[in-house]
Amino acid sequence: MTILSLITETTTAALPVVLPANIDINPNDSGLPGIAQLRTIVGAVMTIGLILSVLALIVSAIVWGFGANSSNPNLAGRGKIGVLVSCGAAVICGASVTLINFFWDVGQQV
Repeated sequence: MTILSLITETTTAALPVVLPANIDINPNDSGLPGIAQLRTIVGAVMTIGLILSVLALIVSAIVWGFGANSSNPNLAGRGKIGVLVSCGAAVICGASVTLINFFWDVGQQV
């Protein structure tokens, strides 16, 4: 036997089997300074997103109306798409917290 094989046999026999421990990490509100201010900023951005969605809905409805009344199908189609996009943006802004919580719960079950 060589010295290297003797060292390998003794070190592998002496090492205990290490299994991963259960890790339980949850988000906390006190881990970093500024979490309360960050929540305020995110809430303000959500409000701005909803206000801009309402503005986009109004502008798109006006474009749709002008397109329909002037016999311009391209303009009417753009207005219809704008209405759908603005409604979709409002749904996403309103449901963002619920969506994130849903996928967080799904991720915890994996």
